[in-house]
Amino acid sequence: MILRLAIASLRARALTVGLTILSIALSVTLFLGVEKIRIGAQQSFEGTISGTDLIFGARAGSVQLLLHTVFRIGTPTNNVTWESVQDVAARPEVAWVVPISLGDSHFQFRVMGTTAAFFDRFRYRGTQTLRFASGQAFDDLFDAVIGADVAAELGYQEGQPIVLSHGIASFVAHEDWPFRISGILARTGTPLDRTVIVSLEGLEAIHVDWQGGGRRPGSPTPKAALRAMDLTPQSVTAALVGVESRLHIFQLQRWINGYRQEPLMAILPGVALSELWQIVGLAEIALRAVSAMVVITALFGMTASTFASLNERRREMAIWRANGGSPGTILGLLVLEAVLMGVIASLIGIALVHAVLFAIRPLIDSTFGLWLPIGWPGAQELMIVAVVIGTGALASLLPGWRAYRMSLADGMMVRT
Repeated sequence: MILRLAIASLRARALTVGLTILSIALSVTLFLGVEKIRIGAQQSFEGTISGTDLIFGARAGSVQLLLHTVFRIGTPTNNVTWESVQDVAARPEVAWVVPISLGDSHFQFRVMGTTAAFFDRFRYRGTQTLRFASGQAFDDLFDAVIGADVAAELGYQEGQPIVLSHGIASFVAHEDWPFRISGILARTGTPLDRTVIVSLEGLEAIHVDWQGGGRRPGSPTPKAALRAMDLTPQSVTAALVGVESRLHIFQLQRWINGYRQEPLMAILPGVALSELWQIVGLAEIALRAVSAMVVITALFGMTASTFASLNERRREMAIWRANGGSPGTILGLLVLEAVLMGVIASLIGIALVHAVLFAIRPLIDSTFGLWLPIGWPGAQELMIVAVVIGTGALASLLPGWRAYRMSLADGMMVRT
């Protein structure tokens, strides 16, 4: 009975109720959209590197080592000798090792030296493998592979020559040994998009005539002579490690951390990423707070709208009372109306956010490499909907109490 009356009352005020529902629905859409983006950003962040069991390098903080090797941020304090890399690779627990070397740059982008195995072993976002938008991995001493952002911002194409600079933000270029772009990686949404990748041997070759941070005087070594040299690096920045069995991860980590030939440190990428997210994740709290305030503002609007409609409904309430409706029934009617508006607004908000995400997800993924999750409403979304409905019901208690206090004569009296 009271449900039919509440629905009929809402239909009688369709315009006002519709606008109120729309404002709450848009607020719910914003809040859930922020949650989807937050979850997608966190998953993309945690999926920056996958399938790598350990990263080891010179002893430092775990976050610092992660920033160097994965995000190419900062300058490594020390390198790891090639002999140490070989010792780790020789361990029976190890399935593969991919060394990486940092230090040079190309304009605002970092240069990373590695082996061809990097393109086969590197994983991101779970099981995603590296794909080439054009070209292929390097197979020559002076080949280079560039990330999607490098190609987009500098307008590079496959086959174009590029010149690397010595060090970071350096004006000294290796002009005598230009590289050729052999491939352009498809966008990954990881720091690889802003990286120039060359072979370890190529990185060693352009530094043959350099000593103590500067170039030695005299003519540069000819390329033919460079190709004939043993360009095995003496040291690298770090190495990515995959183990034969995940049961051996901690055993290998302890062995590397206790390595006696030089001070090494091995980290679990997932653990270090979680630590880093705790540091940089403060922004998500601000986003959630802003979107929550939008929802609260909309609920306050619903309360104000209900209050404003009481003056128009004074005679309606009096007629209810005259026909035997108790004050409690009037209060229950207003609360039920608020609950219905909250339910309808929440359902519209959920539908809107999924429709928008479905439409823009391919664009967001191709532009930013951010994969936004879309699926059935989870426990967190349902909890948000329950909070919106419950808060709406609570917000209706004040105008409901006001209607409860109205006297029968107050509604029947004709005001002039």
